[in-house]
Amino acid sequence: MKLVKLVPAFMILGLALMACGGSSGGGGATAGKKIALLLPEAQTARYDTKDMPYFKAKLAALCSNCTLIYSNAKQDAPTQQTQAEAAITNGANVIVLDPVDGAAAAAIVTKAKAANIPVISYDRLILNTADLNYYLSFDNAAVGALQGNALLTALGGKTNPQIVQINGDPADNNAKLFKQGAHSILDGKVKYGKEYDTPGWLPANAQTEMSGALTALANKVDGVLAANDGTAGGAIAAMKSAGLNPLPPITGQDAELAAIQRILAGEQTMTVYKAIKAEAEAAAQLAYDLAFGVAVPSSMTNGKTVNNGKADIKSVLLTPVAVNKTNVQSTVVADGFWTKADICTSQYAAACTAAGIS
Repeated sequence: MKLVKLVPAFMILGLALMACGGSSGGGGATAGKKIALLLPEAQTARYDTKDMPYFKAKLAALCSNCTLIYSNAKQDAPTQQTQAEAAITNGANVIVLDPVDGAAAAAIVTKAKAANIPVISYDRLILNTADLNYYLSFDNAAVGALQGNALLTALGGKTNPQIVQINGDPADNNAKLFKQGAHSILDGKVKYGKEYDTPGWLPANAQTEMSGALTALANKVDGVLAANDGTAGGAIAAMKSAGLNPLPPITGQDAELAAIQRILAGEQTMTVYKAIKAEAEAAAQLAYDLAFGVAVPSSMTNGKTVNNGKADIKSVLLTPVAVNKTNVQSTVVADGFWTKADICTSQYAAACTAAGIS
């Protein structure tokens, strides 16, 4: 997993960006606007190392004198509230918000609405507000379904297999959707030895949960449905500590570098790759269009909506992809998400050669 520099919780980084009058806005110079990108946490490496840089670069390509206001809340909802209020005070024209807590973030949307600032719910859905302009994410129930199907395939038709299911943070609406998608595939086909919701998505919490499950089940675990790569890593650490060899099949999500290497080494069965570049660039385009009053093309949503408990929110939903040993090359490497140099360190060189990584 890539190491990222921690951004102090209350730091707001105003980043002046380059490039001019984008394709959506027609030719000519445009007046500067401020776009706020508020991300939720740093436990998952993607936010600081992928989402923000991709968003920043796309916005730079659209607008020479726009300013990016960037903050990461480090998994703390009150901090995110403070960061959002600072962005509003700082004159943000659009807020792109990935909520720490989907329900608590409705208060941010209310304040933005009062200031006539459009809000895009990014990656995770903001709940219980009719004032959202757009929701942009992946088909998250499909993520859980991909994990469930991959786990069943890896179990190889075993009769009544016993699994442990390690879900994500219960405050994250995406985690609920991943969970629903997995259950839609697994119910009636497996025995749930233990199931957990993992506060904060923390790998350490997942490791504790898996250790408890192994003790309760006397190490009799046929498979693990882990909601993302961080929780998968925690579960794998617990299973190694308990002496399980070979490890049972285990799922993941986010195509983190450590997970890709575990997949090639045979320690993790699969991950779900979400093309973050496409997601972040679509969010930047949408934010630009809203900031400059450009009509958003209907093709962006294709009429899709997602109900957030208060209203049907116009939604852009991208398609996730299951990744295992057979398609690392054609997915994350082909997209440039990770390079051969990233993945194929000396420890994994043989595994890379066997998987055809080039």
